[in-house]
Amino acid sequence: MNPIRPARIAPLTATRLRCTALTATTRRKRTRTRRILSIEDIPMVNRRRFLTIAATCAAMGSMPVRLALAGGNSSPSPSPVVWKGSAMGALASMTLVHPDRPLAQAMIEQCVAEIDRLESVFSLYRPDSALSRLNATGVLAEPPSELVELVSFSLSLAQTSHGAFDPTVQPLLSLYFAHFAKPGASPSGPSADAIAQARQRIGFADVEVGRRRIRLGRPGAAITLNGVAQGFVTDRVADLLLANGFGNVLIDLGEGRALGRGPDGQPWRAAVADPANPDRSLFELRLGSDQGQSPALATSGGYGTRFGTDPRVHHLMDPHSGRSANHYRSVSVTAPRATLADGLSTTLSIVPPANRSPLLSEYPLARAWFVDKAGRVTGPDGGRIGHA
Repeated sequence: MNPIRPARIAPLTATRLRCTALTATTRRKRTRTRRILSIEDIPMVNRRRFLTIAATCAAMGSMPVRLALAGGNSSPSPSPVVWKGSAMGALASMTLVHPDRPLAQAMIEQCVAEIDRLESVFSLYRPDSALSRLNATGVLAEPPSELVELVSFSLSLAQTSHGAFDPTVQPLLSLYFAHFAKPGASPSGPSADAIAQARQRIGFADVEVGRRRIRLGRPGAAITLNGVAQGFVTDRVADLLLANGFGNVLIDLGEGRALGRGPDGQPWRAAVADPANPDRSLFELRLGSDQGQSPALATSGGYGTRFGTDPRVHHLMDPHSGRSANHYRSVSVTAPRATLADGLSTTLSIVPPANRSPLLSEYPLARAWFVDKAGRVTGPDGGRIGHA
């Protein structure tokens, strides 16, 4: 069973609200020979993302949150329609502010169906997903358009980051999963020789992607989209809601996306918690589609998936070394789209600190906050915000 950790909402209104932080439940596994190990295959301290989002806890009562959002006090408005469930292996929620509650509930059903459809494309857990079939054979003819789009984005981010982000890192992650599944495994991880062998199967430059075919290029290669898929699905749901006239929405499918305003008419507001002390908020942000706000927020940190007893050994792998990157406690990114925020929060966790400014300069609409090992927060302007 995954641990349940307390978290609290920052004092965004006069009343301090308390909610409970839950980790993603581990799914029941089906045995399958030659299945590529994925993030769902091992017990986790919690998911790789430190944030789960909830809207206006004052109105809805206590909800599972790690990153809490709320508005201020304003005139009465329709009570939100809230869905809570799971998506891509993480706890998820959607909050729709709309006067027609039956219409909002029907819209949520459409969104849930879309989430399930996209999970059948990107999941490493489902053996019949498009991504699993690509990894099993190394080539996929007539791939879904969503897979083509997200693999293309991942390869672009890999090139821009000089391979710090590499979707072909899955053989290395599989090696770590298999290593720690063995009794008495070394807490420092696999041997240098085993890592070197796994790294021979990694290389984003060998992947060929087109509308008619995706080909991995190297024997034993495999792709993971865990660093971007939750953001992509979040954006697709947001697009679906916007296309159907829902302009005041809060979505949390492992990454956050906010549209319009909360049920009180105020902007959605976020409090990002300290990974080392989830009961403490480090800084606050306003999210939404109004001028001066960012619609999407993602946070990455090594606490998300620790393989063993050593907290320095986790899922944020540097493909160049084959070892976990430990530059920061966490990295939070806001961006116009959750896909970009998701990918950049992962990438910025891996690139050396000296390279983060050149990388961010390629994405001028993204902003990043870094929590260092001592708990100090550095904001987008390079200044210190506070101490954890």
